[in-house]
Amino acid sequence: MIRPATALDAQAIADLWNPWIRDTIVTFNPVEKSPHDITEMIKQRHASNQTVLISFNSNALQGFVTYSQFRNGAGYSTCMEHTIILAPTSHGKGIGRALMAAVEVHAKAGGAHQMIGGISAENIAARAFHGKLGYREIAIIPEAGHKFGRFIDLVLMQKFLT
Repeated sequence: MIRPATALDAQAIADLWNPWIRDTIVTFNPVEKSPHDITEMIKQRHASNQTVLISFNSNALQGFVTYSQFRNGAGYSTCMEHTIILAPTSHGKGIGRALMAAVEVHAKAGGAHQMIGGISAENIAARAFHGKLGYREIAIIPEAGHKFGRFIDLVLMQKFLT
């Protein structure tokens, strides 16, 4: 089941996201998210006509996806960037594909022209996943990220929604 996240989901989202933040290069951000941080993100996204969507099964969070404007300023108002995080047990089951389809429909309905994914160059699985969904690599920013004492390249992948 995919639905918009609420503040009641904040703890589950934080519990899912934080191991990826703490232990991997999936995100370059080293600072874990608190339930308060997640609640504020949900409020901010909904106030901006964007969203945070979650997938639940048997009361367990399987994953979430969210998006917001790629860069600040009115000139970027139709260019969005997404984040998708899945539970390790959810990989390969179509959950990520369903979440991405739902967030793309939401973004397109809100006037988005394109979606950008910023992906660690070392995250081969995420790059392949996005490629299967029609995203194409448009740029590599060498050493854009820094985590675990080393620099990591950032790959930007793009999909036009309109």
